[in-house]
Amino acid sequence: METATPPLAVTVAITRRADPSRNAEMLAWVRAGAALAEDFPGFLGVGWVRPVLGSTEWHMLYRFADADALHAWEESPQRQWWLSSAQGMVEHTRMERRTGIEGWFDPPQEQQVDDLTGPPGPPPRWKQAVIIWLGFFPVSLLAAVTLGRLLAGQHVMVRTLVTTVCLTPLMTYLVLPRVTGALQWWLHGSPPPWRR
Repeated sequence: METATPPLAVTVAITRRADPSRNAEMLAWVRAGAALAEDFPGFLGVGWVRPVLGSTEWHMLYRFADADALHAWEESPQRQWWLSSAQGMVEHTRMERRTGIEGWFDPPQEQQVDDLTGPPGPPPRWKQAVIIWLGFFPVSLLAAVTLGRLLAGQHVMVRTLVTTVCLTPLMTYLVLPRVTGALQWWLHGSPPPWRR
């Protein structure tokens, strides 16, 4: 019996520009949008940050439980009203969407808000699985040789905890970015660099 794949949460990152002299109005506008989004089913959170004090750029994120919940928010009259209330104050410069683990495999995409074609899709899941295995196998082998000896007398729970605490940041920040960067051409079906 085949089980259905659970829906993936979707995070939307938007860069907006606003005149720094209108900082108080911008803050009120951002908070109003967050308050409106909170009432929608599947809403998981919102946040914003400015690179430096006085910057014209605001980097904003919002997250929904799945694509349907996101679509309901993005097509809602509440959101349309909220966006129109910033006419002349806010410029929307770029948008990016991420789902699940696929953020590891996609290079950052810039998409104009009025560009409805969207970025290219993620690579096939079997290629993602191969990339994860290519990074995971040597790191696991190294951990078995090094940590395995140090933790040989410990309970399996302690061994697993220590190993995963050590390997997770190593995989996330060092191994996977390098493996996916080196094999980006293969993931997306492009010719290898030496044939270009």
